[in-house]
Amino acid sequence: MNIGIVCYPTFGGSGVIATELGKGLANHGHSVHFITYRQPARLESFHENIYYHEVRLNDYPLFEHPPYDTALTSKIVDVCLHEHLDILHVHYAIPHASTAYFAKQILKSHDIQLPVVTTLHGTDITLVGKDPVYEPVVTFSINNSDGVTAVSESLKRDTYEHFDIVKDIEVIPNFVDFNRFVKTNKEHFKKAIAPNGERILVHISNFRKVKRVQDVIKMFCIISKEIPSKLLMIGDGPERVMAENMVRNICHSDVRFLGKQEAVEEVLSIADLFILPSESESFGLAALEAMACEVPVLSSNAGGIPEVNIDGVTGFTVNVGDIDAYVKKAFILLNDNHLLQRFKKQAFEEAEKYDLNKILPLYEKFYQKIIEESKTKVTD
Repeated sequence: MNIGIVCYPTFGGSGVIATELGKGLANHGHSVHFITYRQPARLESFHENIYYHEVRLNDYPLFEHPPYDTALTSKIVDVCLHEHLDILHVHYAIPHASTAYFAKQILKSHDIQLPVVTTLHGTDITLVGKDPVYEPVVTFSINNSDGVTAVSESLKRDTYEHFDIVKDIEVIPNFVDFNRFVKTNKEHFKKAIAPNGERILVHISNFRKVKRVQDVIKMFCIISKEIPSKLLMIGDGPERVMAENMVRNICHSDVRFLGKQEAVEEVLSIADLFILPSESESFGLAALEAMACEVPVLSSNAGGIPEVNIDGVTGFTVNVGDIDAYVKKAFILLNDNHLLQRFKKQAFEEAEKYDLNKILPLYEKFYQKIIEESKTKVTD
């Protein structure tokens, strides 16, 4: 197949999944065309089946903000006309689903029928999409996509609850590439971080309020008083400065802010516990990547997280904001090395269910179904 992928080229979950999916499809022999304003963060190497088409924005005095939607629509049309796409897969509803619909209408004037698949990732539905400013466009765009997928059962329920959706939504979960996310021997790195054998806790996020990074610091400061520990904070975002100031006043010597990291799997390879206390999370991709590296997860029970982090098996889930409960569960694992090792093994086994090689065929099958249905509509 000749597949177009529209996504945000960032470290966020939707951009990561879109990029890894495209790379997996290319390895299966498909031609993959990424259409976005910057090369995706994880598209770091050349592949003969992967093509990148940059959406360029020109500044004009008339526009206070360059019209990205219009530029993206034009680029989709251009790529389809010249690369003869079989299907277009847009990740994150806003504004990608609406621009895909607009492009599809333009292409009809060229006698081209372009099937469009929209994948819902989370905040495009649970946060931004519910805003009255965007809701009518989001609803229309989803209902006029040829196929719609969501990354979790939780997100599927939220979409039907908050929007007037008549389209069927198929759940195809996020995935992890075990060629990359695998526990490796980083003993030298571990000794540098924890020279006296301290437990290593890790948090990875984009440091937005919804990630509740303050909760991470609060629980760690309690844990570290009882158990020698180090906390590694990976990522960047609007809450980072606040978090750094909070740490300076409490337990600065045991916390390191590492910023954005390309090779997060190396950090996860030395971790004993991954912390994800999010207020909202459609899936919890960071937790899955940690589990693939044999790291148990201590998380909230929000959204789709419990579908990935199985309470009492791969880690523990507690109510959002319940610091005492987080600390209690952390002590259970960190004080019992035998139990911790069992949870590490179980976390890895659960993560294997989300192996890219198991999820990729689900997308290929779905694409083929949508392409065939689109052909049938044309003949009818």
